[in-house]
Amino acid sequence: MLMPKRTKHKKMFRGRMKGSANRGTTVAFGDYGLQALEPAWITNRQIEACRVGINRTFQRSGKTFIRIFPDKPITSRPAGVRMGKGKGAVDGWVAVVKPGKIMFEVAEVTDELAKAALRKAAMKLPIRCKIVKRENGGDK
Repeated sequence: MLMPKRTKHKKMFRGRMKGSANRGTTVAFGDYGLQALEPAWITNRQIEACRVGINRTFQRSGKTFIRIFPDKPITSRPAGVRMGKGKGAVDGWVAVVKPGKIMFEVAEVTDELAKAALRKAAMKLPIRCKIVKRENGGDK
């Protein structure tokens, strides 16, 4: 599972997912990308499920680029514990995704295979996504 090696602070505020992404909104490394249309927290398990789905579709060909990383700790309290007594223990890690963010990119495969792989990855995410193509020519 993806998670940071170390962090400056153990726990983090929840924050707000207001507005749209201002960076990472264009396909930079591959030929096709999966773009978020809604704000959400994407867990490390969901990212891993997408990665496995894309790689299984490719069958040892092509390249996959993961453009999001789960660097936000999420805390939770055990079931049946009363209110108070401080913030809960770190339960998992999420990546904050805003609308417009490119989450996954694929390269060096045919158009049909790339679209099939990204469609499979989009099914494993809790938000609406769209498949976008690289705009400019071949320069990377």
